[in-house]
Order: sequence, then C-alpha cells, then structure tokens
Amino acid sequence: MLRRPPYPASLETRKEIEKHVNELLNMDVIKKIGHNVIVEITTPVLITWHNGKSRLCGDLRALNNYTKADRYPIPRIPHAFDKLAKATYITEMDCMKGFHQNGV
Repeated sequence: MLRRPPYPASLETRKEIEKHVNELLNMDVIKKIGHNVIVEITTPVLITWHNGKSRLCGDLRALNNYTKADRYPIPRIPHAFDKLAKATYITEMDCMKGFHQNGV
C-alpha cells in the first residue's frame, strides 16, 4: 500500500489545493474514486510564485520504489535537430497545463 500522510498546511493553502483539484476535476484530468479506496500515492504540494500565482504538484517519491527504471537514453541535441530537419510534420503543443496532457 502506498499511503502517505499529508504535509501540514494552513487553511488558506488547503483551500487553494481544493480549488486546483476542482479545476482538474472539471477539466477531466482527474476523476473521483470510491471513498473507501486507498490509493494515495502522492501528497499534494502547493507551489506559490512571487507573483501570487500557484501550481499544484504531487510528491511522487514513494512511487519510485514501484516503477521500472527507464532504459532509454536521453537524445543528444544535435541528433534531435538532425531528425527535425528531415521531418515532414512537426507538432506544436499548447503548454497550458501541458504536464497533464500526456498519459503516463
């Protein structure tokens, strides 16, 4: 079981986390599951920038013990540019919440 206790947070921070969670629910990025199912593999962490905006992140370090190591090397930049130069199609992705747009 991957159950992690939540980090201490102020009432204001918990409300902000709830706001972000509701936004992700409305975007269908996440979904609710049964209340008796324990799958808490992440502890929510709220990152706040100097301009007052915030971003919801998750502490997934506990999950690392259950995942396989990635055996694929990171491509070198010159090789990536060589492949781009020969490409017929190039895809552009909107980065608004882009970290939620790719499946894991």
